[in-house]
Amino acid sequence: MAIILNTGFVMPTVGLGVWRMGGRDIKHLIIDAIKIGYRHFDCAAHYKNEGEVGEALAEAFQMGLVKREELFITTKLWNSDHGHVLEACKDSLNKLRLDYLDLYLVHFPVATKHTGVGMTSSAKGDDGVLDVDTTISLETTWHAMEDLVSKGLVRSIGISNYGNALTRDCLAYAKVKPAVNQIETHPYFQRDSLVKFCQKHGICVTAHTPLGGSVANTEMFGSVSCLEDPVLKGIAEKYKKTVAQIVLRWGIQRNTVVIPKSSKVERLEENFNVYGFKLSKEDMELIKSVDRNHRTNQPAKFWGIDLYA
Repeated sequence: MAIILNTGFVMPTVGLGVWRMGGRDIKHLIIDAIKIGYRHFDCAAHYKNEGEVGEALAEAFQMGLVKREELFITTKLWNSDHGHVLEACKDSLNKLRLDYLDLYLVHFPVATKHTGVGMTSSAKGDDGVLDVDTTISLETTWHAMEDLVSKGLVRSIGISNYGNALTRDCLAYAKVKPAVNQIETHPYFQRDSLVKFCQKHGICVTAHTPLGGSVANTEMFGSVSCLEDPVLKGIAEKYKKTVAQIVLRWGIQRNTVVIPKSSKVERLEENFNVYGFKLSKEDMELIKSVDRNHRTNQPAKFWGIDLYA
């Protein structure tokens, strides 16, 4: 299954997120994912593994497992590179060993002090607070993103972690409409208003952290995972599926794209196997009832300020 973006390009509804993947394992995982059927990979400069992803893709092409045009590759502009969009994009392309990106996103709606292209740390002052660069507007960043499309480096551009107000502003100044808004959304953080707003304006919503971050976010941010929810467990028993499969299927039936992450092959298979069943209208409504407005990915813990406040 796939969604046609407002640019006319096709985006698979299930992708593999590569956040917190590293080392030698990533090459085998990506190749295994391609063998399973994954054709959509979600990367970012900040993940510090674009080089490893590039090696895996090059090997997959060489092995004849897949052709470049059959894949949908996303990566993201880091906060410190808002004033260096072209250089940052070219750096990512070089690491990924690609001639073009299918989708390039503004990772967060904030420009921070430049620390050098490819140096994706979060620059903070002596006070422990993020060093925001107030000389660069999001509008300036967006127009630089648009230039990447005209140069043929990127097929579609989009935004990430933008709320209703910032998304509306982007639509007002955009010459090229954002094709995607990648946001955290899952049963405990459903964000119906933002999802509906984006879809009404032809912007595809991609759900990062579509499983609520599970154990990793609980450890990193002290958050609560929806995978232990008794309502979701009951629905999973009814359909004879795992809770993760129910949650991903729910995301797909909301007409969002889901990009779960896993470092285990059996989980890769499980997460991809969500097309052979459909949740009833009643069960979709039941899942609505578990919403807690609970964000699990909380960068304020590391940045000293809450961008979402």
